[in-house]
Amino acid sequence: MSIRSYSFAFATTLFAGVTLIGLSLTTASAQTASPAPAHAAQPPQPQQAQPWKKIPIPPLPAFHPEQPRRIVLGNGMTIFLEEDHELPFIEGFVLLRGGSSDEPAAKAGLIDLYSEAWRTSGTATMTGDRMDDILEAKAAKIETDGDDESTSLSWSCLKGDFDSVFSMAVDLLLHPQFRADKLQLAQQQEETGIIRRNDSASRIAEREALKLAYGKNNPYARLPEFSTVEAVTLADLKDWHQRTATPNNMIVGITGDFNSAEMEAKLRAAFASLPRGAAFASAKIAFPGPTPGVYFAQKSDVNQSNVWLVGLGTERSNPDYYALSVMNEIFSGGFGSRLFQSVRTRLGLAYSVSGSYGADYDHPGIFYVTAGTKSASTVQATQAMLQQVRDLKTDPPTASELRKAKDELLNSYIFHYDSKAKILREQVNLAFYNYPLDFIEKYRAGIEKVTAADVTRVAQKYVDANKLAILVVGNGKEFGTPLSKLGPVQSLDITIPLPAQMQGK
Repeated sequence: MSIRSYSFAFATTLFAGVTLIGLSLTTASAQTASPAPAHAAQPPQPQQAQPWKKIPIPPLPAFHPEQPRRIVLGNGMTIFLEEDHELPFIEGFVLLRGGSSDEPAAKAGLIDLYSEAWRTSGTATMTGDRMDDILEAKAAKIETDGDDESTSLSWSCLKGDFDSVFSMAVDLLLHPQFRADKLQLAQQQEETGIIRRNDSASRIAEREALKLAYGKNNPYARLPEFSTVEAVTLADLKDWHQRTATPNNMIVGITGDFNSAEMEAKLRAAFASLPRGAAFASAKIAFPGPTPGVYFAQKSDVNQSNVWLVGLGTERSNPDYYALSVMNEIFSGGFGSRLFQSVRTRLGLAYSVSGSYGADYDHPGIFYVTAGTKSASTVQATQAMLQQVRDLKTDPPTASELRKAKDELLNSYIFHYDSKAKILREQVNLAFYNYPLDFIEKYRAGIEKVTAADVTRVAQKYVDANKLAILVVGNGKEFGTPLSKLGPVQSLDITIPLPAQMQGK
């Protein structure tokens, strides 16, 4: 049971106890007191006034966020600058094309190791440990990270410390000194994660759901293993950096308390003389979608099941993105959604239940429906989830569902961009994935135009319960109904391949 579920169960028990105590006291009083005379029936009370329902709701204002200043250097580097003088801080980052989806399968985990050892190793003139000491004294930070499609270097500091912190960040970007001891430490940390990846049933379910949706050999679902982590060498880290750290492969974003003209001059001085390199090219990746069926991973030390229904989602460039967003909100958008109201509220079959029709920038997201349920109700909860997916195709949205979904999407959208830093980050993402820079401004009109017919159309086109993979992670011995009632069951091997020196321990 999750912490949230445990808290809910405890609260229910607590209130139940109060009720029983009150009932006991009332009964005791009834036994000792003389019967009270009958009272005449009370007239019905007038309904309480609800003036708040009469408050007019104004239309949403036009959304035109202040655009960051965009600069393209002669060597291909793109820079975004966003002044924000509210606080005397400056934050910046460099985004480099190429991430874990581009690493060789035989060296899965390379980007994790690279992004860790890059920062901890430091530069030729300053170790990572020395850099830590200097930054700590300034309450500043410099960090490196890796993602599916990119790696990054970021920094944050007080305005008065910008020049010194920026100088260290540029040195780390252009002159990293990958060290053997820091690579070894990163490998040990990565292997610790591998050895513990089956500790949590929810983590097992998340990773196996990705493997089912994308395919186990797909780079977006592939897992690092002991053998692939140990295969990574210092030369691999240096080669990756040399391949990706070229100006035409970078986007720089800076926001904070500065003058744009002065900041541009500093950035040109640091980066304009860098030679253009070869453009980074990612390999074409296929996304055939899951093989429908029932998949089971045994986890003997739990008393509840993690259930996932998984399929392919879409990309944000899809013209149906807006209609799918409204459909998703109606289906699984919070406490008032069809999924939550049916599976948890009315049927009481799940501690938690959620879903999403995922949309990524440059590849399909995943369509998933997931629930945590007690072991005995695993099959019933799964059947209820499947029924809600089927109902999307046959039950058009009501006028109320459509209005609420669109209101919730539009009213919450602004909070994704309620700071200049968030707007800057999104503009960098749009540039990185070659989306039009006015994409976020078009969102409102796209959502407002969605009709009930559009929701029904995309549900018919994109949603099919028969094409989903059903994944259950739990203790099969405690299932009240056999999992085979859902169809033939395929057992998943989640054994962690251990190196020879660890086998038998």
